[in-house]
Amino acid sequence: MEQWTMVIAPLAGGLIIGLAAVGLLLLNGRIAGISNILAGLLTPQRGDGFWRLSFVLGLLAGGELLQVLYPQALNVSHPRSLGMVASAGLLVGFGARIGNGCTSGHGVCGLARRSRRSLAATATFMLSGIVTVYLTNHVL
Repeated sequence: MEQWTMVIAPLAGGLIIGLAAVGLLLLNGRIAGISNILAGLLTPQRGDGFWRLSFVLGLLAGGELLQVLYPQALNVSHPRSLGMVASAGLLVGFGARIGNGCTSGHGVCGLARRSRRSLAATATFMLSGIVTVYLTNHVL
């Protein structure tokens, strides 16, 4: 059963992410880029806040539901300090700002639309992540 979980869980997760991105585009005409959705909540435009808040609350609710239904999915094998997690979050936010989007906007939606800019951004995100994990786990 454990082997099936390792196959089914990522497939189900990818399917849910894809459906959410397609749903937001079809029903609302918006790209599911989380960093820009969140940024729009911080500087709301008239009539734009409800769908953004609903999307963010849905993300949080999904995480809580996963914690209740499948808590071992969120176990971390290499725990990090709060300072390191906060620093990493700030760096990701900074990168999303200068990259004009995040992994969801570029990696999920942009690649699906065959955007060259999103391909370059996603390659940069991935390479940066790989180098960071290697340095953090094997050098520092």
